[in-house]
Amino acid sequence: MQSFRYYLLLVITVCSISTASAQLTDTRCFELRIYYCHPGRLDALMERFTNHTTRLFEKHGMQNIGYWLPVNNTENALYYVLAYPSKEAREASWKAFSEDSTWKGVQRRSEESGKIVARVRSIFMEATGYSPAIQASKQGADRLFELRTYTCYPDKLSNLQERFKNHTCKLFADAGMTNIAYWTSKADDDKKQPTLIYLLAHKSEEAAKKSWDLFRNNPEWIKVRNASEAAGPIVEQIESIFLKPLPFSAIR
Repeated sequence: MQSFRYYLLLVITVCSISTASAQLTDTRCFELRIYYCHPGRLDALMERFTNHTTRLFEKHGMQNIGYWLPVNNTENALYYVLAYPSKEAREASWKAFSEDSTWKGVQRRSEESGKIVARVRSIFMEATGYSPAIQASKQGADRLFELRTYTCYPDKLSNLQERFKNHTCKLFADAGMTNIAYWTSKADDDKKQPTLIYLLAHKSEEAAKKSWDLFRNNPEWIKVRNASEAAGPIVEQIESIFLKPLPFSAIR
């Protein structure tokens, strides 16, 4: 009887731990949206988001995660991330937003001088199990952010995930970088392979360069990289862009 009670207690404990872990998993649907503006129309887009759009997003159940402009904004672009309870909730929210009479009035008035957005790129993402909590954060002065996208070779995403989970994130922190968020995305029109998309924070571009030099020259990283790529390379392409947060961004 005593052994049975011990076994039962052990099962309950394991189940409780598993339940707690599951509850910590961020199951939201995330969307990275990039708006490319017509020449001279970025300021109009900023005004519209500042005064109207973000509030209307929240009204219709969309969560504003972060808003940024590229440091070298040659394409007049706005980058932002929204979160939804699910993909189905996302579709319902956007439908309600697009049909909102207030939004229609705002859109009409803001485009009296011409269309603002030339094209939109949308990438659906899910948080990785090792991502920090994706939530509002600000530490003193506004930080510089770096959005990085890794396109993997076929069937290599799990290898990359394992490397980040067990080694890379810690080594980033050791080199002075702040891990903000990690997502995976499915292939889209431009990406034929799955991608890892993540966001880092730095104090400045100079600090970012110093941190990356420390990371790349770290003997532990070199050892981890070589071991993980013993059967062949993992990452086919890396894209990186530095971003500065907007005043209304929850992550700054």
